[in-house]
Amino acid sequence: MFSGFMTNAWEVGTIVAIVAGVVGFFVVLRGSAFPAHAIPNGAFAGAAGANLIGINPLVGLGVFSLLAALGIGSLSRRGRADVVTALVLFMMLALGAAFLSQSTEYEPQIFSLLFGEILGVSSSKILPVVVLGLVSVVAVGVLYRRLMLNSIAPEIATARGIQPHRTDMAFLVVLACATTMTVPVVGALLIFTLMIGPPAAARCFTDRPGVAIAGSVVIALLTVWAALASSYEVNWPVGFFVGAFSAVWYGIGRIYARWRRTRVAKLVRSSAQSQI
Repeated sequence: MFSGFMTNAWEVGTIVAIVAGVVGFFVVLRGSAFPAHAIPNGAFAGAAGANLIGINPLVGLGVFSLLAALGIGSLSRRGRADVVTALVLFMMLALGAAFLSQSTEYEPQIFSLLFGEILGVSSSKILPVVVLGLVSVVAVGVLYRRLMLNSIAPEIATARGIQPHRTDMAFLVVLACATTMTVPVVGALLIFTLMIGPPAAARCFTDRPGVAIAGSVVIALLTVWAALASSYEVNWPVGFFVGAFSAVWYGIGRIYARWRRTRVAKLVRSSAQSQI
């Protein structure tokens, strides 16, 4: 389990989980789940196009991820964000289907781009993943205060001179960077799961942003590690376990949040009765 081809899977999976936990926290906090789904699909189309013309798929991933992010950010300023995101998603899916229809590796390409190849990651792919992962995490660190203020109190952010549109664009570019590094590893569909499930679960356990980000990373790591180990043992797809464990974590988080609210309400009632 910890030797041979699995070594690369553990290393890359760990990096992807950390980045997904950090970036995913702001995806959930800002209600950006739809763009987080649309941008990886844009990257999927770019990788398919790059493969068709015989260049490195990572180039296509980066270009189309950035184009999707800039397109959503620019057009959303003058229209409904959900409609614009849906139109970008449809266009990218159409391009991806057109590119793959011209490829001689149709079925393998669909599987690898949509569901990833984490168990077949080569050593040459590790360095680009590390570099793009560091860029994504550092960018979030630089934008942290602006993202928090713009997400929680946009009116106050505007009063302090923070322009919401620029913050939105910057975050979408970070999301595009994270997508570029993760799609070849876990696929366009699974990175969406990893960026939503663990961060959403972490927010159920605490209201403190710093603790929630750390919890999001921890849950994402546990999810990926458990998925890899389970896939190795039973020979089922890694994606199944990533999705299942993410859903379980979120379910546990919701149960805990409900218990906490009930407990706080009982304490308040008890305190009020004692004062009477």
